[in-house]
Amino acid sequence: MKLKRKMLFVFFVALTYATYSQNSKITEIPDITEMDSTRVSSWIIGIGFNAVDDTGTVFDDVFDVNEGWNAVPYPSRLSFGRYYKSGLGLEGIFTYNRYKAGKLVDNFPLEEDANYFGLDTRLSYDLNKIIGETGWFDPYVGAGVGFTSANKKSRGTINAVVGFRIWFTENFGMDVNSTGKWGMNQNYKNHKQHAIGLVYRFIDEKELSRKNQKLLALQEELALEQIKIEDSIALVNQQQEEALLLAQQAAKQKEDEAEQARLVQLEQDKLEAKNMVQGEIDSLENLYFAFDSYQLTNTSKTELNKLIGILNTYPEITLEITSHTDSRGSRAYNQTLSESRLKSTLDYLFDNSIDEDRIEGKAFGEDQLINSCNDGTKCSEEMHKANRRSEINIVKF
Repeated sequence: MKLKRKMLFVFFVALTYATYSQNSKITEIPDITEMDSTRVSSWIIGIGFNAVDDTGTVFDDVFDVNEGWNAVPYPSRLSFGRYYKSGLGLEGIFTYNRYKAGKLVDNFPLEEDANYFGLDTRLSYDLNKIIGETGWFDPYVGAGVGFTSANKKSRGTINAVVGFRIWFTENFGMDVNSTGKWGMNQNYKNHKQHAIGLVYRFIDEKELSRKNQKLLALQEELALEQIKIEDSIALVNQQQEEALLLAQQAAKQKEDEAEQARLVQLEQDKLEAKNMVQGEIDSLENLYFAFDSYQLTNTSKTELNKLIGILNTYPEITLEITSHTDSRGSRAYNQTLSESRLKSTLDYLFDNSIDEDRIEGKAFGEDQLINSCNDGTKCSEEMHKANRRSEINIVKF
Protein backbone atom coordinates (compact mmCIF):
# COMPACT_ATOMS: atom_id res chain seq x y z
CA MET A 1 0.00 0.00 0.00
CA LYS A 2 2.80 2.43 0.86
CA LEU A 3 4.55 1.68 -2.45
CA LYS A 4 1.43 2.47 -4.49
CA ARG A 5 0.90 5.74 -2.65
CA LYS A 6 4.55 6.72 -3.26
CA MET A 7 4.21 6.02 -7.01
CA LEU A 8 1.09 8.22 -7.24
CA PHE A 9 2.77 10.98 -5.22
CA VAL A 10 5.82 10.97 -7.51
CA PHE A 11 3.57 11.14 -10.56
CA PHE A 12 1.57 14.17 -9.37
CA VAL A 13 4.68 16.05 -8.17
CA ALA A 14 6.41 15.52 -11.53
CA LEU A 15 3.28 16.58 -13.43
CA THR A 16 2.97 19.79 -11.38
CA TYR A 17 6.65 20.66 -11.85
CA ALA A 18 6.56 20.03 -15.59
CA THR A 19 3.43 22.15 -16.06
CA TYR A 20 4.90 25.08 -14.12
CA SER A 21 8.34 24.92 -15.76
CA GLN A 22 6.98 24.70 -19.29
CA ASN A 23 4.36 27.45 -18.82
CA SER A 24 7.03 29.80 -17.50
CA LYS A 25 8.98 29.38 -20.76
CA ILE A 26 5.96 30.22 -22.92
CA THR A 27 5.93 33.79 -21.61
CA GLU A 28 9.49 34.38 -22.81
CA ILE A 29 10.17 36.30 -26.02
CA PRO A 30 10.49 33.76 -28.84
CA ASP A 31 13.84 33.23 -30.49
CA ILE A 32 13.20 32.35 -34.12
CA THR A 33 16.44 30.38 -34.35
CA GLU A 34 15.82 28.14 -31.33
CA MET A 35 12.42 28.51 -29.69
CA ASP A 36 9.41 26.64 -31.08
CA SER A 37 11.53 24.31 -33.16
CA THR A 38 10.05 20.86 -32.67
CA ARG A 39 11.35 17.42 -33.32
CA VAL A 40 9.90 15.67 -36.33
CA SER A 41 11.63 12.31 -35.91
CA SER A 42 13.48 10.73 -33.00
CA TRP A 43 14.49 7.60 -31.13
CA ILE A 44 13.19 7.30 -27.54
CA ILE A 45 14.36 4.97 -24.79
CA GLY A 46 12.70 4.68 -21.41
CA ILE A 47 12.89 3.03 -18.00
CA GLY A 48 10.26 3.04 -15.30
CA PHE A 49 7.71 1.25 -13.15
CA ASN A 50 4.63 -0.73 -14.09
CA ALA A 51 1.57 -1.91 -12.22
CA VAL A 52 -0.64 -4.79 -13.38
CA ASP A 53 -4.36 -5.01 -12.64
CA ASP A 54 -5.32 -8.63 -13.40
CA THR A 55 -8.62 -8.75 -11.54
CA GLY A 56 -10.48 -9.25 -14.82
CA THR A 57 -12.56 -6.06 -14.53
CA VAL A 58 -12.45 -3.40 -17.23
CA PHE A 59 -13.44 -0.03 -15.76
CA ASP A 60 -14.52 -1.02 -12.25
CA ASP A 61 -12.12 -0.04 -9.49
CA VAL A 62 -9.46 1.17 -11.92
CA PHE A 63 -7.57 2.95 -9.16
CA ASP A 64 -8.10 0.29 -6.51
CA VAL A 65 -4.37 0.34 -5.85
CA ASN A 66 -4.41 -1.70 -2.69
CA GLU A 67 -6.60 -4.55 -3.86
CA GLY A 68 -6.15 -4.64 -7.63
CA TRP A 69 -2.63 -3.44 -8.52
CA ASN A 70 0.50 -5.57 -8.53
CA ALA A 71 3.91 -3.82 -8.59
CA VAL A 72 7.54 -4.24 -7.54
CA PRO A 73 9.56 -1.52 -5.73
CA TYR A 74 12.22 -1.13 -8.44
CA PRO A 75 12.35 -0.23 -12.16
CA SER A 76 10.45 -2.93 -14.03
CA ARG A 77 9.79 -1.51 -17.50
CA LEU A 78 12.10 -0.94 -20.49
CA SER A 79 11.01 0.62 -23.78
CA PHE A 80 12.64 1.52 -27.09
CA GLY A 81 10.89 3.25 -29.97
CA ARG A 82 11.19 5.11 -33.24
CA TYR A 83 8.93 8.10 -33.91
CA TYR A 84 8.35 9.68 -37.31
CA LYS A 85 7.43 13.06 -38.76
CA SER A 86 3.96 11.76 -39.64
CA GLY A 87 3.15 11.31 -35.93
CA LEU A 88 3.35 7.53 -36.04
CA GLY A 89 5.62 5.68 -33.66
CA LEU A 90 6.74 2.07 -33.39
CA GLU A 91 7.77 0.85 -29.94
CA GLY A 92 8.91 -2.31 -28.20
CA ILE A 93 8.32 -2.77 -24.44
CA PHE A 94 9.51 -5.31 -21.89
CA THR A 95 7.93 -5.45 -18.44
CA TYR A 96 8.42 -7.53 -15.35
CA ASN A 97 6.12 -7.74 -12.35
CA ARG A 98 5.26 -10.01 -9.47
CA TYR A 99 1.87 -11.02 -8.17
CA LYS A 100 1.43 -11.24 -4.39
CA ALA A 101 -0.28 -14.20 -2.81
CA GLY A 102 -3.95 -13.48 -2.24
CA LYS A 103 -4.35 -11.11 -5.21
CA LEU A 104 -6.93 -11.92 -7.89
CA VAL A 105 -5.48 -13.18 -11.16
CA ASP A 106 -7.91 -14.44 -13.82
CA ASN A 107 -10.64 -14.03 -11.17
CA PHE A 108 -8.95 -16.47 -8.79
CA PRO A 109 -6.89 -15.56 -5.71
CA LEU A 110 -3.26 -16.68 -5.82
CA GLU A 111 -2.03 -19.14 -3.25
CA GLU A 112 1.59 -18.00 -3.64
CA ASP A 113 3.66 -15.21 -5.26
CA ALA A 114 3.98 -15.49 -9.04
CA ASN A 115 6.01 -13.76 -11.77
CA TYR A 116 4.65 -11.67 -14.64
CA PHE A 117 6.52 -11.04 -17.90
CA GLY A 118 5.32 -8.95 -20.83
CA LEU A 119 6.81 -8.32 -24.26
CA ASP A 120 4.72 -5.92 -26.35
CA THR A 121 4.93 -4.02 -29.60
CA ARG A 122 2.67 -1.13 -30.46
CA LEU A 123 1.95 1.45 -33.12
CA SER A 124 1.12 4.86 -31.63
CA TYR A 125 -0.02 8.23 -32.95
CA ASP A 126 0.99 11.64 -31.59
CA LEU A 127 -2.23 13.61 -30.92
CA ASN A 128 -0.29 16.87 -31.24
CA LYS A 129 -0.61 16.34 -34.99
CA ILE A 130 -4.33 17.02 -34.46
CA ILE A 131 -4.48 19.49 -31.56
CA GLY A 132 -1.25 21.39 -32.36
CA GLU A 133 2.28 21.28 -31.00
CA THR A 134 2.78 22.34 -27.37
CA GLY A 135 6.53 21.69 -27.30
CA TRP A 136 6.38 20.00 -23.89
CA PHE A 137 3.18 17.88 -23.71
CA ASP A 138 2.74 14.92 -26.06
CA PRO A 139 -0.50 12.94 -25.68
CA TYR A 140 -0.80 9.77 -27.73
CA VAL A 141 -2.95 6.72 -28.42
CA GLY A 142 -1.91 3.39 -29.83
CA ALA A 143 -2.61 -0.25 -30.49
CA GLY A 144 -0.53 -3.38 -30.81
CA VAL A 145 0.04 -6.99 -29.92
CA GLY A 146 2.07 -8.68 -27.24
CA PHE A 147 3.03 -11.81 -25.41
CA THR A 148 2.41 -12.19 -21.69
CA SER A 149 3.44 -14.84 -19.21
CA ALA A 150 1.25 -14.45 -16.14
CA ASN A 151 0.69 -16.86 -13.29
CA LYS A 152 2.80 -19.48 -15.11
CA LYS A 153 0.52 -19.27 -18.16
CA SER A 154 1.47 -17.77 -21.52
CA ARG A 155 -0.93 -15.89 -23.77
CA GLY A 156 -1.02 -13.59 -26.75
CA THR A 157 -2.76 -10.25 -26.29
CA ILE A 158 -4.26 -7.48 -28.37
CA ASN A 159 -3.44 -4.13 -26.75
CA ALA A 160 -4.79 -0.59 -26.73
CA VAL A 161 -2.94 2.25 -25.02
CA VAL A 162 -3.55 5.86 -24.05
CA GLY A 163 -0.86 8.04 -22.54
CA PHE A 164 1.20 11.21 -22.61
CA ARG A 165 4.78 12.38 -22.28
CA ILE A 166 5.90 15.51 -20.46
CA TRP A 167 9.26 16.96 -21.53
CA PHE A 168 11.30 18.66 -18.81
CA THR A 169 14.00 19.48 -21.36
CA GLU A 170 14.33 18.98 -25.09
CA ASN A 171 15.58 15.42 -24.56
CA PHE A 172 14.54 14.35 -21.05
CA GLY A 173 10.97 13.68 -19.94
CA MET A 174 8.39 11.49 -18.25
CA ASP A 175 6.02 8.94 -19.82
CA VAL A 176 2.67 7.99 -18.28
CA ASN A 177 0.33 5.47 -19.90
CA SER A 178 -2.31 2.82 -19.35
CA THR A 179 -2.74 -0.23 -21.55
CA GLY A 180 -5.69 -2.55 -21.89
CA LYS A 181 -4.73 -6.12 -22.84
CA TRP A 182 -7.27 -8.52 -24.32
CA GLY A 183 -6.27 -12.17 -24.39
CA MET A 184 -6.36 -13.92 -27.75
CA ASN A 185 -7.37 -17.07 -25.85
CA GLN A 186 -10.80 -16.65 -24.27
CA ASN A 187 -9.80 -18.92 -21.38
CA TYR A 188 -7.74 -16.08 -19.90
CA LYS A 189 -9.11 -12.87 -18.49
CA ASN A 190 -8.25 -9.46 -19.83
CA HIS A 191 -6.06 -7.21 -17.72
CA LYS A 192 -4.77 -3.64 -17.49
CA GLN A 193 -1.22 -2.38 -17.13
CA HIS A 194 -0.26 1.10 -15.95
CA ALA A 195 3.20 2.62 -16.31
CA ILE A 196 5.20 5.69 -15.33
CA GLY A 197 8.86 6.28 -16.13
CA LEU A 198 11.60 8.47 -17.45
CA VAL A 199 12.38 8.74 -21.16
CA TYR A 200 15.23 10.14 -23.21
CA ARG A 201 14.97 10.98 -26.90
CA PHE A 202 17.68 11.17 -29.53
CA ILE A 203 16.43 13.74 -32.05
CA ASP A 204 17.15 12.96 -35.71
CA GLU A 205 15.44 15.95 -37.30
CA LYS A 206 13.85 19.20 -36.17
CA GLU A 207 11.85 21.90 -37.87
CA LEU A 208 10.21 25.17 -36.87
CA SER A 209 6.64 25.17 -35.59
CA ARG A 210 3.90 26.49 -37.85
CA LYS A 211 3.84 29.78 -35.91
CA ASN A 212 7.53 30.31 -36.32
CA GLN A 213 7.43 29.23 -39.96
CA LYS A 214 5.01 32.13 -40.56
CA LEU A 215 7.23 34.47 -38.54
CA LEU A 216 10.28 33.35 -40.47
CA ALA A 217 8.45 33.88 -43.78
CA LEU A 218 7.54 37.42 -42.63
CA GLN A 219 11.12 38.13 -41.65
CA GLU A 220 12.33 36.87 -45.03
CA GLU A 221 9.79 39.10 -46.80
CA LEU A 222 10.98 42.14 -44.84
CA ALA A 223 14.56 41.19 -45.58
CA LEU A 224 13.76 41.02 -49.30
CA GLU A 225 12.22 44.51 -49.16
CA GLN A 226 15.31 45.81 -47.41
CA ILE A 227 17.45 44.20 -50.06
CA LYS A 228 15.42 45.91 -52.80
CA ILE A 229 16.00 49.31 -51.17
CA GLU A 230 19.69 48.65 -50.77
CA ASP A 231 19.86 47.39 -54.37
CA SER A 232 18.29 50.61 -55.62
CA ILE A 233 20.85 52.70 -53.77
CA ALA A 234 23.62 50.46 -54.97
CA LEU A 235 22.37 50.74 -58.57
CA VAL A 236 22.74 54.52 -58.52
CA ASN A 237 26.26 54.23 -57.14
CA GLN A 238 27.05 51.50 -59.63
CA GLN A 239 25.96 53.60 -62.59
CA GLN A 240 28.22 56.40 -61.44
CA GLU A 241 31.13 54.05 -61.06
CA GLU A 242 30.57 52.20 -64.33
CA ALA A 243 31.38 55.21 -66.53
CA LEU A 244 34.74 55.64 -64.80
CA LEU A 245 35.30 51.90 -64.83
CA LEU A 246 34.61 51.62 -68.56
CA ALA A 247 37.21 54.28 -69.32
CA GLN A 248 39.73 52.51 -67.10
CA GLN A 249 38.92 49.16 -68.71
CA ALA A 250 39.38 50.57 -72.21
CA ALA A 251 42.79 51.92 -71.28
CA LYS A 252 43.74 48.69 -69.58
CA GLN A 253 42.53 46.66 -72.54
CA LYS A 254 44.89 48.54 -74.82
CA GLU A 255 47.75 47.93 -72.41
CA ASP A 256 46.83 44.24 -72.16
CA GLU A 257 46.66 43.87 -75.93
CA ALA A 258 50.05 45.49 -76.32
CA GLU A 259 51.49 43.27 -73.59
CA GLN A 260 49.91 40.17 -75.13
CA ALA A 261 51.37 41.03 -78.50
CA ARG A 262 54.76 41.52 -76.89
CA LEU A 263 54.56 38.15 -75.12
CA VAL A 264 53.46 36.40 -78.30
CA GLN A 265 56.40 37.90 -80.14
CA LEU A 266 58.76 36.85 -77.36
CA GLU A 267 57.44 33.28 -77.49
CA GLN A 268 57.79 33.25 -81.26
CA ASP A 269 61.34 34.60 -81.06
CA LYS A 270 62.14 32.03 -78.38
CA LEU A 271 60.73 29.20 -80.49
CA GLU A 272 62.67 30.34 -83.52
CA ALA A 273 65.86 30.58 -81.48
CA LYS A 274 65.25 27.12 -80.01
CA ASN A 275 64.63 25.64 -83.45
CA MET A 276 67.78 27.31 -84.73
CA VAL A 277 69.90 25.85 -81.90
CA GLN A 278 68.23 22.45 -82.28
CA GLY A 279 69.09 22.68 -85.96
CA GLU A 280 72.73 23.27 -85.08
CA ILE A 281 72.63 20.21 -82.80
CA ASP A 282 70.87 18.14 -85.43
CA SER A 283 73.58 19.07 -87.95
CA LEU A 284 76.12 17.26 -85.76
CA GLU A 285 76.88 13.73 -86.72
CA ASN A 286 75.35 11.08 -84.50
CA LEU A 287 77.53 9.67 -81.75
CA TYR A 288 78.16 6.10 -82.87
CA PHE A 289 80.00 3.39 -80.96
CA ALA A 290 81.91 0.37 -82.12
CA PHE A 291 80.18 -2.97 -81.74
CA ASP A 292 80.18 -4.17 -78.11
CA SER A 293 82.05 -1.02 -77.01
CA TYR A 294 81.26 1.99 -74.87
CA GLN A 295 84.47 3.89 -75.64
CA LEU A 296 84.07 7.16 -77.51
CA THR A 297 85.63 7.22 -80.96
CA ASN A 298 87.67 10.19 -82.14
CA THR A 299 84.83 11.11 -84.47
CA SER A 300 82.40 11.10 -81.56
CA LYS A 301 84.72 13.28 -79.48
CA THR A 302 84.94 15.76 -82.35
CA GLU A 303 81.16 15.98 -82.46
CA LEU A 304 80.98 16.35 -78.67
CA ASN A 305 83.49 19.21 -78.84
CA LYS A 306 81.13 20.94 -81.26
CA LEU A 307 78.28 20.32 -78.82
CA ILE A 308 80.34 21.83 -76.01
CA GLY A 309 80.77 24.93 -78.14
CA ILE A 310 77.01 25.19 -78.62
CA LEU A 311 76.40 24.78 -74.87
CA ASN A 312 78.93 27.52 -74.10
CA THR A 313 77.32 29.82 -76.67
CA TYR A 314 73.82 29.25 -75.24
CA PRO A 315 74.28 28.84 -71.45
CA GLU A 316 70.51 28.88 -70.84
CA ILE A 317 69.68 25.60 -72.58
CA THR A 318 69.29 22.15 -71.05
CA LEU A 319 69.72 18.99 -73.11
CA GLU A 320 68.51 15.40 -73.02
CA ILE A 321 70.95 12.77 -74.32
CA THR A 322 69.63 9.27 -74.93
CA SER A 323 71.84 6.22 -75.54
CA HIS A 324 70.80 3.23 -77.67
CA THR A 325 72.31 -0.11 -78.74
CA ASP A 326 71.63 -2.55 -81.55
CA SER A 327 69.72 -5.75 -80.86
CA ARG A 328 72.62 -8.17 -80.85
CA GLY A 329 73.18 -9.72 -77.47
CA SER A 330 70.69 -10.13 -74.59
CA ARG A 331 68.35 -7.35 -73.64
CA ALA A 332 69.87 -7.07 -70.14
CA TYR A 333 73.40 -6.88 -71.55
CA ASN A 334 72.38 -4.22 -74.07
CA GLN A 335 70.76 -2.15 -71.32
CA THR A 336 74.00 -2.26 -69.30
CA LEU A 337 76.03 -1.42 -72.44
CA SER A 338 73.68 1.49 -73.19
CA GLU A 339 74.13 2.85 -69.67
CA SER A 340 77.91 2.57 -70.01
CA ARG A 341 77.88 4.44 -73.35
CA LEU A 342 75.71 7.14 -71.82
CA LYS A 343 78.14 7.48 -68.92
CA SER A 344 81.08 7.82 -71.32
CA THR A 345 79.27 10.61 -73.18
CA LEU A 346 78.24 12.47 -70.01
CA ASP A 347 81.65 12.11 -68.41
CA TYR A 348 83.28 13.65 -71.47
CA LEU A 349 80.96 16.66 -71.29
CA PHE A 350 81.35 17.09 -67.54
CA ASP A 351 85.13 16.77 -67.82
CA ASN A 352 85.00 19.68 -70.27
CA SER A 353 83.34 22.09 -67.80
CA ILE A 354 79.67 21.47 -68.65
CA ASP A 355 77.48 21.66 -65.51
CA GLU A 356 75.79 18.39 -64.63
CA ASP A 357 72.40 20.05 -64.10
CA ARG A 358 72.34 21.06 -67.77
CA ILE A 359 72.31 17.49 -69.07
CA GLU A 360 69.60 14.83 -68.61
CA GLY A 361 70.63 11.33 -69.62
CA LYS A 362 68.54 8.24 -70.38
CA ALA A 363 69.64 4.77 -71.50
CA PHE A 364 67.20 2.63 -73.52
CA GLY A 365 69.34 -0.33 -74.60
CA GLU A 366 67.71 -2.02 -77.59
CA ASP A 367 64.15 -0.78 -76.75
CA GLN A 368 64.04 1.99 -79.40
CA LEU A 369 65.49 0.59 -82.64
CA ILE A 370 65.16 2.89 -85.65
CA ASN A 371 64.99 0.08 -88.21
CA SER A 372 63.82 -3.53 -88.45
CA CYS A 373 67.04 -5.08 -87.08
CA ASN A 374 65.48 -6.70 -84.03
CA ASP A 375 66.34 -10.07 -82.49
CA GLY A 376 66.35 -12.81 -85.10
CA THR A 377 66.50 -10.45 -88.09
CA LYS A 378 69.58 -10.60 -90.29
CA CYS A 379 70.94 -7.11 -91.03
CA SER A 380 74.06 -5.51 -92.44
CA GLU A 381 76.66 -3.92 -90.20
CA GLU A 382 75.57 -0.48 -91.39
CA MET A 383 72.00 -1.13 -90.30
CA HIS A 384 73.16 -2.33 -86.86
CA LYS A 385 75.45 0.70 -86.59
CA ALA A 386 72.47 3.01 -87.12
CA ASN A 387 70.96 1.65 -83.90
CA ARG A 388 74.18 2.20 -81.88
CA ARG A 389 73.60 5.90 -81.43
CA SER A 390 73.15 8.78 -79.05
CA GLU A 391 70.41 11.33 -79.67
CA ILE A 392 70.47 14.92 -78.39
CA ASN A 393 67.42 17.16 -77.90
CA ILE A 394 66.73 20.48 -76.18
CA VAL A 395 64.37 20.09 -73.20
CA LYS A 396 64.66 23.62 -71.77
CA PHE A 397 65.48 26.85 -73.58
